[in-house]
Amino acid sequence: MEKKHHYKATVTWTGNRGTGTSEYTAYDRKHTISIPGKPDILGSSDPSFRGDRDRYSPEDSFVAACSACHMLWYLHLCSVNNVIVEKYVDNASATMIENVDGSGQFEEITLAPIVTVRSAEMIEKARAFHHDANKMCFPARSVNFPVHHAPQIILQ
Repeated sequence: MEKKHHYKATVTWTGNRGTGTSEYTAYDRKHTISIPGKPDILGSSDPSFRGDRDRYSPEDSFVAACSACHMLWYLHLCSVNNVIVEKYVDNASATMIENVDGSGQFEEITLAPIVTVRSAEMIEKARAFHHDANKMCFPARSVNFPVHHAPQIILQ
């Protein structure tokens, strides 16, 4: 039987410089993402869209969510299949297309994890589990573009 999970977040705009949105250049894109019981996340738009480069953009968060979910499923699959992962670092990247009207969409994400395993016998299984993790990852299953994988599996 399927289970439903529900999530809530409060996003509060903090970029009013005193005149609200009276002009396109009159306000900051700064905001705070709050989830009960968790630290706040300081957000803004991407610097290409007048955002603060020191804050997370929705696009940053989206790519990070895809990377983190893949990693968590991958580690689970390794743990239940006797593949011992010692380190995991993903250098994820993505391409977003901006349309003439200002809208946009992601075209692709590439996950490029560097995975350190304990022994040489684990390398092939470790490589294969990236495919399986992609099938299980909630964000990857929800997007309408490809999530590519370019893993490197190395020995400790």
